[in-house]
Amino acid sequence: MKSIVAKALFNSHSYIEYRKLVTDLLSEGKSTGNEQSESLTNYSKLNEARMNRLEKTVKISEPIIDKLQKLNNHYIWLVLSEGWCGDAAQILPILNKMALNSNKKIDLRIALRDENDDLMSQYLTNNGRAIPKIIVICKEAGIVRADWGPRPKGATELMTNYKRDFGVIDEKIKTDLQLWYLADKGVSVQEELVEIMENIKYNRL
Repeated sequence: MKSIVAKALFNSHSYIEYRKLVTDLLSEGKSTGNEQSESLTNYSKLNEARMNRLEKTVKISEPIIDKLQKLNNHYIWLVLSEGWCGDAAQILPILNKMALNSNKKIDLRIALRDENDDLMSQYLTNNGRAIPKIIVICKEAGIVRADWGPRPKGATELMTNYKRDFGVIDEKIKTDLQLWYLADKGVSVQEELVEIMENIKYNRL
């Protein structure tokens, strides 16, 4: 497992590098990932606009910043992502701002899912390769302490209930999901991740 994580870290990108990679591919009419299609490219374009907006509007609360800065170790948040993923577009700007406000306690690294299938296979959600998936690594010990994703609990419940009631994941629920993220303003992601980090800090994980 350590070698799989190390390989993903070696091939990972900073947030700025990831944004540039996605933008450069879009300029060529492409998206990240093994599969290429017009729909995936269109999703990537939409996500570019979302991330640009979120970078300007997302705010990390003072209590969250305080807890991040008081972590007793340094950590890497290794995120499996792709440019076409709507959940990743909503979540990555929040993670970036959390890392930037952590007094260097958090180092955010982003690895492409399709380039790291061996790692993705270790973190399946209901046997699916759902992203984003955040793997929390203690820098000092070099070990994985926790993982999170692909979306906050409220968003997961929204999707689960819709699929139970209607049997499909269609454009309506995808729109409803984006509206959920808009209303939540990044609060759930911040709270759930800080709870994980606090549990690690106090050896509750």
